[in-house]
Amino acid sequence: MDSGNNETTHEFPPYIKVYKDGRIERFLAPDPGGDHLAPAGLDSKTGVQTKDVAVFPESGVSARVFIPKIDGPDQKFPLVVHYHGGGFCLGSPFMKTFHNFLVSLASEANVVVISVDYRLAPDHALPVAHEDSWAAMQWISAHSNGQGPEPWLNQYADFGRVFVAGESAGANIAHYVAVQAGATGLAGPNVIGSIILHPYFGGKEPDEMINYIYPTSAGFNDPILYPEADPNLSKMAGKKVLVCVAEKDRLKDRGLGYGETLRKSGWNGSVGFFESEGEGHGFFLLNPSSDKVGPLIKAMVDFINQNSGNVVGLSIL
Repeated sequence: MDSGNNETTHEFPPYIKVYKDGRIERFLAPDPGGDHLAPAGLDSKTGVQTKDVAVFPESGVSARVFIPKIDGPDQKFPLVVHYHGGGFCLGSPFMKTFHNFLVSLASEANVVVISVDYRLAPDHALPVAHEDSWAAMQWISAHSNGQGPEPWLNQYADFGRVFVAGESAGANIAHYVAVQAGATGLAGPNVIGSIILHPYFGGKEPDEMINYIYPTSAGFNDPILYPEADPNLSKMAGKKVLVCVAEKDRLKDRGLGYGETLRKSGWNGSVGFFESEGEGHGFFLLNPSSDKVGPLIKAMVDFINQNSGNVVGLSIL
């Protein structure tokens, strides 16, 4: 075998390894069953039903829809539009890690969730993930009159109560989508707020992986990486944001800084913070049995179901 086949040009653990011949190896969290995907269907424990939909078949962008337990024929539920994390290089709503978390959210918050499977870097350099995600939001919005292509969204989603949400890289994308929705005056959905979990935004030092997967970035002047550089920030859709951070997360300060940036931007909304003590980045996905997952989900549930940003355990700016 040609040893050159194993030569790498870039390695960014725990995300990707790029080989000289162009192959890309993605690292997945260990799965005892050897199968990291969760099939769509009925979750017998919670009654949550899931199905997969093709959003843009030509590009391969798809989504998984989560419907909470139905008690009557005319029920409408708040809609959470979710974008998964994974450093823009990993992840999918079809993976057990994300699927199980979203089943819990749909069940406990009594919401419809649609999680977008955007195209991943570096095969598709940033900002393709953001462009896919915004286009998917527009596709979702086309259901607000009950005439969209996906029956579950037409039947069960209350487009008067819409939230965008995401974790890590997905939180970055959720923020981007909320700004685009406000700046363009997106018709149809009433975006009430955003749930920003352990967000990734640019730091003070260059990020080698981001430089590789986002070669056209404007650096510190790039609004995707640095919200403070975005002239449309004050137009962000929604009147409340929940920023969730973890005590031991190296990105914690970026989450706190994001909230401060919003406060100073002229955006007319409230920012709430929820901190998980003793935990690290994405712990609710990596260690779902942690006793800190329950309080985090409760903060999200309360944020969705209350009319104000005042959630127990939250600090408000």
